[in-house]
Amino acid sequence: MPMSGYKDNFRDDEFRIIGKPSVEQQLVEPSEPIEPRERRKWLPWLLATVALLVLVLLALILSRRPKEDPLDGVFEPAEVVAPPPETKVKPELKLLGHEPDSTMSFTGKVDTVINDIPLSIYIPYHATPELIVGAPDKNDESIIFSAQAADIRADNYNILGAFVLKGKPLAWGLSKKGYCAIIDGEITVGVSENSPLFEKATETEGYFFRQFGLVDNGVLVENELKNKSERRALCSRHGQIFIAFTNTPESFHDFAQALVDLGVDNAIYLVGSRFAFGSYIGPDGERVNFGEGPHKYKNENYLVWRR
Repeated sequence: MPMSGYKDNFRDDEFRIIGKPSVEQQLVEPSEPIEPRERRKWLPWLLATVALLVLVLLALILSRRPKEDPLDGVFEPAEVVAPPPETKVKPELKLLGHEPDSTMSFTGKVDTVINDIPLSIYIPYHATPELIVGAPDKNDESIIFSAQAADIRADNYNILGAFVLKGKPLAWGLSKKGYCAIIDGEITVGVSENSPLFEKATETEGYFFRQFGLVDNGVLVENELKNKSERRALCSRHGQIFIAFTNTPESFHDFAQALVDLGVDNAIYLVGSRFAFGSYIGPDGERVNFGEGPHKYKNENYLVWRR
C-alpha cells in the first residue's frame, strides 16, 4: 500500500539524512530573521535623546516652583525694606563773612574749624584782582591782599606752569591741571588740562596761572604729594571768591576734604608753608603780614587785590 507524505517523494535507490541542517544551509536559509546592524547603532542615540527630553521636562517643572526664601517664614518674616527717602534739594549756601555796607576796600577774615582743621578764610571786598611778578611793596596801600600764586622751578627759577601777565605769556607748562584766570577783573577757578581762558587772557590783557587742583565741581582732587605743611587755596564757593589758610600742617587730601565739606565748588592750591609771604589790610585799616619774606626770587609771583 503506497504511503503519503514526504516518504513517498524518493525512490528505492535514494536515501535521506534526517537531522539538523548544515552550517551552509543555516547561512542560506536562516530559521529566524537577523536584526540589521544599522538598527542596533541607532538604539543608544534614541535612548540618550529620550533621557535628555526627560531632564529638560523636569527642569521646566522645577523652575516653575516658587523659590524658597530662608527669611520668609511665619515666625521669622522677611525684613520689610523701607523705600528710599525723597531726594531733597540742598539749601542755598550762605556767603561767608558779610557784605559791608560801605564801599571801603578791605579784607574780611573768618575763622572756622572743619574736620578738626582750623581754617582762616580771607575775603577781599571792593577790590580788583591781578597778578604781579616780583615781591609786592609792603608800603603800597592800594593792595588790600596778596599771596604767592604759581610756584617757581628749583633749577632755573622760571615759573612752573602756564602763566600770563597782563596779556603776555611768560610760561606754557601743563604739569598742573588747576588754573586761575582773571578776565576783565573777574576770577574763574577750575580744573582742566586745556582751558580756552589761557588764550582769552592773552587776547584781553588778562591774567592766568596754573597750580595743583584741590576741588573740581565739588569733588575732591587727589594729588601725589603726601607730606604735611601749612596749606593755602584759592576757592570759589557759591560765586564767592576767597582764600583759605590752614593754621596747622595738613596733607593735600585732608585739606581738600575740608574744603569740600565747607561747600567749596572749585579750588586750586596756592604756594603755602610758613615761608610763603603775603599780607592783608583788615577793616580797621591796619596791614597784617604773614609768612616769611618776601624772598625776591626770580619770577616770584603774587595774586593781589587792589582797591
